[in-house]
Amino acid sequence: MLKKIIIIFLDIFFPKYCFGCKKQGIYLCEDCKACLEISQYQYCLCKKPIIYSGKCNKCKLKKLDALYFAISYQKSLIKKLIQYFKYEPLIKELSNPLTFLVIEHFQLLENQPSFLIDKVNESCASSSRFANARVTDYILIPIPLYIKKLKWRGFNQAEEIAKELSNFLDIPSAFDCLIKNQETRPQTELNDQERKENVKGVFLIKNKEKIKNKKILLVDDVYTTGSTMEEAAEVLKKAGAKKVIGITIARG
Repeated sequence: MLKKIIIIFLDIFFPKYCFGCKKQGIYLCEDCKACLEISQYQYCLCKKPIIYSGKCNKCKLKKLDALYFAISYQKSLIKKLIQYFKYEPLIKELSNPLTFLVIEHFQLLENQPSFLIDKVNESCASSSRFANARVTDYILIPIPLYIKKLKWRGFNQAEEIAKELSNFLDIPSAFDCLIKNQETRPQTELNDQERKENVKGVFLIKNKEKIKNKKILLVDDVYTTGSTMEEAAEVLKKAGAKKVIGITIARG
């Protein structure tokens, strides 16, 4: 009942319209989406286009093994969509059009991500004479929120993106493995070094058996300096994860 009241309230005071052209009934219309420059390439963690497999020398010390993002956060339309997703009026439904940008990014890539290729191979194997196709070793895990912030927002934006990706990729998700056990200052208020210190030691692992020897698709909304994802990736690897790949809507 409460959910219906909230939906009615939002429809009255925050009617659904395109954030680009104000067209009613949709948050991101096809015309405005077509004007966005969705990335057709995978970039290294140091922002260089990847034209080979593996990390460049500058990124070898990173805990994150790879990063996929759909678009630059500097685009005003994307910035507006993500801000309304994360901050008041907290439009949870924006998870769908925002995640679709990531999906389109995957589809545009010349070199398909391994988790897409592996899923295709598994699907083919299951319908052929290879009846014993291996179970996927990928799992989606969102960057968690501290409980106080989660209660204020009512949902974890990274978790909502992970749910959408899980449906598309047909890869299971786990929301009870990576936990944030400390409240931190907003990263947007800090410089690069302060961001690293701000998230140091704030994540812990539960249910380690779910991530042992798994390849983790670590999900968040925006990748800026990478401090949050790097810290989470280190914790996940220490707990037995084989690989950690970052997926975000945008890169700052």
